Amino acid sequence: MPGSAYGAIKVGVRVPPCRPLAEIAAFAGVVERAGFDALYVPDSQTLWRDCYLALQVASAATERLTLATAVSNVATRHPSVISGLVRTLDEAAPGRVVLGLGVGHSSVESIGLAASTRAQLRAGVDQIRRLVIGEEVAYGEASARLRDPRPDGVPVHIAATGPRNLSLAGEIGDGAILLSGVADGPLRAAVEQVRAGAVAAGRAPTDPEITVSAHALVTDDVERDARIIKPILASIAQRGGTNALADAGIEVAVPAVVPDVVPDLVHAEDWEHAVEVCSQWISDADAAAFAQAFCLFGTPDEIAGRINALSSLGVTSVFLQHVGSWYLPTELVHSVGTHVIPRIREPARRKDTE
Repeated sequence: MPGSAYGAIKVGVRVPPCRPLAEIAAFAGVVERAGFDALYVPDSQTLWRDCYLALQVASAATERLTLATAVSNVATRHPSVISGLVRTLDEAAPGRVVLGLGVGHSSVESIGLAASTRAQLRAGVDQIRRLVIGEEVAYGEASARLRDPRPDGVPVHIAATGPRNLSLAGEIGDGAILLSGVADGPLRAAVEQVRAGAVAAGRAPTDPEITVSAHALVTDDVERDARIIKPILASIAQRGGTNALADAGIEVAVPAVVPDVVPDLVHAEDWEHAVEVCSQWISDADAAAFAQAFCLFGTPDEIAGRINALSSLGVTSVFLQHVGSWYLPTELVHSVGTHVIPRIREPARRKDTE
């Protein structure tokens, strides 16, 4: 992944392809001019427009921005299909493409498929890499090879939360996308698991890049504004994250199914309604504790300080998320670009001049 213009930790932003492609392209230009290093587009075919088409139009509207899937999968898209897509995208934006892959989640759950197994993800990564650089891959009695390959390949970053996939990311990934947020304990454990996977595979522990995903909000009153994060917290509790939450002093129990929120807690169509529903199980104090421990909520100085501190853990980049799925993160991009990124870059500038 190309480095930051100033040598500091790289900063990206998640942009759901929830608007017409012309608007996505224009917004990608806004993201680049705001000083971000990367644009991450999620892949979920029943929720949004196609992520690869969104990244292609973004490539035409930008010059330096890294363009990444966050994340695609090998369950709804065959590895040969992904190979053709990323090969073409890298042709449009040479050296600026990162393929983020995960097990599926919202892509597969909405159509009744199972998430990829660890073995399926491993095999898919291997096939994609080989096909992109022009090698032949066998599929039963058939074999396939891409014409017009990209000999340098495309970096593959693996999204992971559990120890087995964190280890896999360290073993085979050019990078790992950590979904544990910025809470110190879980983050340190995740980084250590990635590095252990790299060492077990005979790689240097620092070979895989480390990207951390976190919800973010620039605010001077976290306790007032943290209530908007309740559906995210509830979803983490639903998906087995209660131990990590308990370590931060957050004790919550959420039903496995919340039919009052559609299509699900993370992608709620009516966010305020989802907040109210989740308030049955999650107090304002719980939300504030979660925002302060796991998220990047706070003043510009507080957020910049926490991001810069991540580099000491081996984190090379962060990508920021807003809580919405159905509107572009305009306010987040503006507030972070105007007030946070300059504070992140300043220490790097000073270091470069010393």
